[in-house]
Amino acid sequence: MRSAGCAINDYADRDFDKHVLRTQHRPLTSGKISKYEAIAIAVILALISFALIQPFNGLTKQLSVVAVLLAAIYPFTKRFFSIPQAILGLAFGFGIPMAFAAVQNQIPLEAWILFVGNVFWAIAYDTAYAMVDRDDDLRLGLKTSAITFGRLDVTVISICYGLLLVSQIWVAEMIQLSPWFYVGWFLALGCAVYELRLVATRQREACFKAFLHNNWLGAALFFGIVLGLALRS
Repeated sequence: MRSAGCAINDYADRDFDKHVLRTQHRPLTSGKISKYEAIAIAVILALISFALIQPFNGLTKQLSVVAVLLAAIYPFTKRFFSIPQAILGLAFGFGIPMAFAAVQNQIPLEAWILFVGNVFWAIAYDTAYAMVDRDDDLRLGLKTSAITFGRLDVTVISICYGLLLVSQIWVAEMIQLSPWFYVGWFLALGCAVYELRLVATRQREACFKAFLHNNWLGAALFFGIVLGLALRS
């Protein structure tokens, strides 16, 4: 589904990407593939994704419809919505309630807390990403969180990271993870601080580096969760 979303995103942005330095050589906007090929691959990948959830319960299948709609709508929101990164967070995070539904046939409170935390995480890292292209997006008349937040961009990113980390603690305490969870949590906190120092420069290369570094933040949280579960008494 993530790959299908990328294909739809490049289709939606094909007329804008050619005017942005970072994206002008992408396969679709550079003419290496046609728009029909992009649509076809998105549809094929979405159908494969739908096939993968067939063994699961009805609730999971119902949620998958919402997931597909979010993935399809997001690429077009930057034309009219001031913080399209929030829609991205909804789309990226919808696997969380789907996973709980698949295993438990319900969506408990902790699932929604994780989901909301994930939305704020997406706003944080994708605002850093949007800061890379802010000048180009302003010239093209697009809407992004980096433009909407303006000089408060770093402050808002820090708040979003904070809400992500609080959501992780909240759920860890709810399900009584081992204190070893906090090893990963503090590593994630260190990653967030490092990334904030990068975006505070507001330089393109530094902001892009901060965006990419979120892989390590996510890995740290995952490491903490594994420890917290494995060493839970």
